[in-house]
Amino acid sequence: MLNQAIDHMMIENRDHFMIPGEMVASVNCDNSLRHAFLVLTKVRYAKVPVVDNDDKFKGLLSLSMITDKMLGLEHINTEALDEYCVGDVMETGITTIDNPYDVENVLHLLVDNAFLPVVQDDGTFTGIVTRREVMKGINYIGHNLDRYYDLNPREEVTR
Repeated sequence: MLNQAIDHMMIENRDHFMIPGEMVASVNCDNSLRHAFLVLTKVRYAKVPVVDNDDKFKGLLSLSMITDKMLGLEHINTEALDEYCVGDVMETGITTIDNPYDVENVLHLLVDNAFLPVVQDDGTFTGIVTRREVMKGINYIGHNLDRYYDLNPREEVTR
């Protein structure tokens, strides 16, 4: 369980951790791999969320998932970019969080994930919580904890 003071400060800044969906590069599950390849190359993200026509979260797509379809044993098949769509290669079964989310759970999940998709109960994609934004929050706490709380070290800590 998180320290009460830290939990309070993290919850106070929770809204700053989420990047809204309209600000996040994403691809549609029906897009061609050629389109997705261009998007991922231009935005320089490792992975992007995949949504359907109703903005429902479907999974994640990475550049390596696309290039895996292009690579043969002896050549690169760029025709595969037009033969497949995002839905054919995307990663599904992704852990998502809802909003408001539990900060402690997010901290645990971000150990192994660069970001977490935020999805409403009906499956609508609303944004992402990134490791980077949460680390900014932790940095803020590290520099401002004593402004909010009186801190006195225990005797055994000062020895």
